[in-house]
Amino acid sequence: MLDRKSPRRAAPALPPAELARWAWRQLTSMRTALILLFMLAVAAIPGSVIPQRDVAPAEVFAVRQANPTLALWYERLGLFDVYSSVWFSAIYLLLMVSLIGCVVPRSRQYWNAWRAAPPKAPSRLSRLPASEQWSSAAPAGRIGDAAQDVLGRQRFRLRRYTDDDGRLVVAAQRGRLREGGNLVFHVSLLVVLVGVAYGSVYGFRGGALVVEGEGFSNTLTQYDEFTPGARFDPATLTPFSFTLDDFAVTFETEGQQRGAPRSFSADLSYVAEPGQDPQTYDLRVNHPLQVGATSVFLIDHGYAPLVTVRDGNGDVAFRGSVPFLNRDSSLTGQGVIKVPDAEPEQLGFGGFFLPTFSFDPELGPHSTFPDALRPALVLTAYRGDLGMDDGRAQSVYVLDKDRLTQFRDDGEPFRLLLQPGEVKRLPDGAGSISFDGLNRMVALQVSSTPGRRVALGGVLAAIAGLVATLYVRPRRVWVRADPRSGATVVELAGLDRETGGDLATDLHTWAAQIRMRTDFEEPK
Repeated sequence: MLDRKSPRRAAPALPPAELARWAWRQLTSMRTALILLFMLAVAAIPGSVIPQRDVAPAEVFAVRQANPTLALWYERLGLFDVYSSVWFSAIYLLLMVSLIGCVVPRSRQYWNAWRAAPPKAPSRLSRLPASEQWSSAAPAGRIGDAAQDVLGRQRFRLRRYTDDDGRLVVAAQRGRLREGGNLVFHVSLLVVLVGVAYGSVYGFRGGALVVEGEGFSNTLTQYDEFTPGARFDPATLTPFSFTLDDFAVTFETEGQQRGAPRSFSADLSYVAEPGQDPQTYDLRVNHPLQVGATSVFLIDHGYAPLVTVRDGNGDVAFRGSVPFLNRDSSLTGQGVIKVPDAEPEQLGFGGFFLPTFSFDPELGPHSTFPDALRPALVLTAYRGDLGMDDGRAQSVYVLDKDRLTQFRDDGEPFRLLLQPGEVKRLPDGAGSISFDGLNRMVALQVSSTPGRRVALGGVLAAIAGLVATLYVRPRRVWVRADPRSGATVVELAGLDRETGGDLATDLHTWAAQIRMRTDFEEPK
């Protein structure tokens, strides 16, 4: 007779309620919370490596210019705005839900452990890792008083009782801060997430380039980049304004660090509210201007050449400082000049600003030092339609060349090299451009994060809780006095819940102190 195994039956599908309960248990497990926390840390790496639009718009522009295909993929994946991308927000929200489901139930356990009285003594103290035993002529009550005095001085929490066999027991426990630190640490993580989320929803972050001698008012139209939170109200913008009076920067001039910035600061005159008297402020890196709930950070600096463009009729069609965005550590700037008011044709210029001009047959014109020792403008000129009249939004740092024609001179592309004070005429009597002077500019980040104090408090509390969890050593000690055999038999035993302490030596010391108080002192 053949022995045939019966076919294995498939497990029945879980009902929807059970499936939801299982999924919730998986999401709120400590393992899942740790995995999500690790994923959040990994997801933040691109935000530290790839330039972010709301922090370094100039670097984002440089990436787009240098590698348009890569920049397109960065845009699709949200890598220029990592911290506001869908995938980063999804990890963040899952982590918050996981922590809520993980911390709230466990908080009750930690709280109960914090409030719990020292546990009763084990039946056989001699089996504990360290113990002492001796006989005393003192009564059990006096031994209990001495034990409470000695252990109380060691900051133990005490509990005195008589067990079922009539023996006096003093139970002592310390290290409750470890459980409290554990509770504080887990709750603080949730507080940090809530604070950061609140600041992201109700706050904003913006960027602005301000040229030396010009000003900034905290209105939406003054920002070059502005990223509001989902519930941000523009009416809550702090109505301050300031003027960039001066910008000073020093560079290393010798050695391997030649060209590295050593210090830079911006002198501001600001008005906190309309109608108030101006105040001065020295804006430096890591020394932001704080006006109400808004902070102004100095994050970068560069140059803004002052140029004048005359059109074919000889009229001034443009005059002003033009910011050039930094491309490298030598502060080589890239920018455009748009002249839509030129007649009879609109004019446009694109090119580079070189703080310390040098020419090499292989490299061409380039800058050898970031300070403005020999400034020069290297420009290419265009004429035609700038595309600014059809209502489409344009970047002020990009020249739309679809309807522009490059100037030529004797059939060759016409290029301009301008140093301060020079005027160059365009071919065919189309006008002229002059390099009148040079101003410095600063890149500022203006932001408001309403929940930052909450997040900071959560971080500090989490650090304190973590320190308590790592360095507080829980310990339990029991003293039992048995008067039933004539002389009082005293047992002293202890248990360390964490390794690293010298429990046997401590017990020996405490036993000696208890004996000193009972065997060699007259009772009161």
